[in-house]
Amino acid sequence: MKKLITAIATVTAAAMAVTPVMAATDLTVFNSKSEIQTQFEEEAPVYSELAGVNMEVAMSNDPVITHMGTRYASNNPYVLSMVDAKDVYSLTPEHGIDLADTDAAKDTDYAIEIDGKVAALPFCIEARGVMYNKTAIEDITGEEFKPEDYKTLDAFKELLDKLVEGGMDAPVAIMKEDWSLAAHYLAQVVEEQEDPEAYVQKLVAGEGDIINNEKFNSLMDTFDVLMEYNYAKDSAVNADRNKSEDMLAWGDVAFMFGGNWDWSLIVQSESDSEMGMMPVPQNTEDGTNEKLVGGGSKYFFVDSSVSEEQQQAAKDFLNWMATDPDGQDFVSNTCALVSPYKSNTLDVSDPLSVSVKAFADAGNLIGNYNFFPDDHITKVGASMQKYLGGEIDREGLADELTEYWKGAAVIEH
Repeated sequence: MKKLITAIATVTAAAMAVTPVMAATDLTVFNSKSEIQTQFEEEAPVYSELAGVNMEVAMSNDPVITHMGTRYASNNPYVLSMVDAKDVYSLTPEHGIDLADTDAAKDTDYAIEIDGKVAALPFCIEARGVMYNKTAIEDITGEEFKPEDYKTLDAFKELLDKLVEGGMDAPVAIMKEDWSLAAHYLAQVVEEQEDPEAYVQKLVAGEGDIINNEKFNSLMDTFDVLMEYNYAKDSAVNADRNKSEDMLAWGDVAFMFGGNWDWSLIVQSESDSEMGMMPVPQNTEDGTNEKLVGGGSKYFFVDSSVSEEQQQAAKDFLNWMATDPDGQDFVSNTCALVSPYKSNTLDVSDPLSVSVKAFADAGNLIGNYNFFPDDHITKVGASMQKYLGGEIDREGLADELTEYWKGAAVIEH
């Protein structure tokens, strides 16, 4: 059951950090980032009192596009919706308003523009790579761990062997979830191409050669090594994510592919290990093994069918989130995320996001490809799970991927 937090209050204009609106204005917000639902629920009454609105925050376990479709079919849209980037292209041409006049839009380089309009604004910056437990690695090796020393697969494998020799039986954990395997790990095959769009179009036209693609083989070489040292090697498709995150936190394993969103689970272990994120190790010379993959993440758009008062209330919230000290604190400290807004100079509060911010600030992020088909996670994820479980080999995986891509419905953009 989704939980809606509601609070209504009136405050004086002098005390408000946002534009006052009618006290009865409903600001319904859809949150598709489940790991921060509690934070949003707790912030809703605080913001409601501040802004003089009735803020309600909801989430759904259904796929974003499915849930949003249900809301629109019942003529019950949210005022403000947080969706994935690919959903912006599907939803906002019909349902979104131009956000170009907001302070938030002027404060970020990550807004999505469609047909000359600012269709959506980012909530955070997220990136993916290999998470590591620096404390555990150094305790075993007796040497300072510098992630840049292990950017090649050869050097990384030598370190894994050293950890095994030092008593860490299996230094790697692998998440078996389809979204991690397909939308995060295997997606890099597309994102690391010299021209991702051209590569995808060839795949869709049935002209792609996956099995001989350099990036496919480079990333699968690394994935094979991760599988070889996986603590759940004998039951990889049954590995429990919470257990894996806990093992990484406590140093029972040293590495796991993921993103800075994983901190919301890792932090629950209450471990004091020093942690961070590094690029996926690869034997490549094009520099991709020196970059994380990521960028703006979880985009807000404002519905065009709600009242002008509600639209303004939504814009006020976006401006508050981006430029007001309390809103900045909510993103950076309460949610422990990297803000995509320039005026937010707060230090991030978790070590994974510290790594992400460092790579982002240095311009070392490979951009997300945001136009994968809606069924990409489930279908490609299923193929990757078969590979993880030893049901198919690399050639079999390439065959399944080739068949999937033929005529696939890439998001129009």
